Amino acid sequence: MAFVAEREREDGYVHVVLITTGSVASIKAPLIVSELLSYRNVKVEVVATKASTTFFSPHDVRKAGSCVWTDEDEWTKDYKIGDPILHIELRRWADIVLVAPCSANTLSKIANGSCDNLVTSLLRALSPSTPTYIFPAMNTLMYEHPLTNEHLKTIKEVIKYNVVGPIGKNLACGDVGLGAMTEWRDIVQIVVERFKLVKKT
Repeated sequence: MAFVAEREREDGYVHVVLITTGSVASIKAPLIVSELLSYRNVKVEVVATKASTTFFSPHDVRKAGSCVWTDEDEWTKDYKIGDPILHIELRRWADIVLVAPCSANTLSKIANGSCDNLVTSLLRALSPSTPTYIFPAMNTLMYEHPLTNEHLKTIKEVIKYNVVGPIGKNLACGDVGLGAMTEWRDIVQIVVERFKLVKKT
């Protein structure tokens, strides 16, 4: 069945869209979903790039209680004019958007206004009033590349997204330095504090 925001939104709930992109930190997606859903009145939808599903199983996210949406769900062969458009419906549904992790590739696409997949189409369609958080995650030298600084500047100053991180640690590639995604529990805490969430008993 097609995703329709009006049908899926529920009064009194916080609706969180978690976007995952092609960084090994996407492995944390099931943990983020599980932790968010341990709070009262929270719903989560995961929107994943193809590359990000290399690092986690959509089955694990579904088991935690959420759906995973991909390009295949956006561009279906049986689409007819008038049918719901997934990236628009997700935009209407979201109270907050977390891009965790945000790869160098997706960072570049956001800064340059590309919308060639479900993730970037959703971000391009978002209302400026929807709080959106970007959690960069990439190799240290990719993060230190001069274009990354330009992309981050555009995202902060022009698009007005909140950029959190990255942090320094031993990276999955073996390098040591700045580039790792903010700790997943700290990402969840941003949502908890913003919406004053309360744990389920």
